[in-house]
Amino acid sequence: MGGSGGGIGSLLKVILTNFDVLAGPVVSLVYPLYASIRAIETKSPVDDQQWLTYWILYSMITLFELTFAKLIEWLPFWSYAKLIATCWLVIPYFNGAAYVYEHYIRPYIVQRKAVNIWYVPRKKDFFSKPDDILTAAEKYIQEHGTQAFEEMIHKAEGERKPRTSNYVFYDDDYKY
Repeated sequence: MGGSGGGIGSLLKVILTNFDVLAGPVVSLVYPLYASIRAIETKSPVDDQQWLTYWILYSMITLFELTFAKLIEWLPFWSYAKLIATCWLVIPYFNGAAYVYEHYIRPYIVQRKAVNIWYVPRKKDFFSKPDDILTAAEKYIQEHGTQAFEEMIHKAEGERKPRTSNYVFYDDDYKY
């Protein structure tokens, strides 16, 4: 009996010392792959956002590792830090990838995205479709969707109309 106990102890020691190597692929690849396939099959955009963002972040981490491989070799804690970060990105309780998207990626993209509502015709080629406002609108709808086009129209209409104030002013000295 003493021999098998030592064998199990040795096996546990190997598993614990190599936990990051064993758990890493499961956490960073196997489960996200499974969850991504499930997300494709649902109609909810929330899980699509979570997993698309995860794969973008996973790609960025992988590129970072490939770029700085020689430096990372000198960091004994790197694999554990990566495993913890990946767990945070992957585990549905945390939804870390969606958090990163909402708080860091989306504000950067939304602020930088300029929508030009003014139509500037391009030069027409002899063989191309006439470049008119309808063609530009169709192209915008194809690229950004109907809802984004409607929001742009409402925004443009709101800028043309005289604005009325919907603000309520409170007098700080008034006793309620």
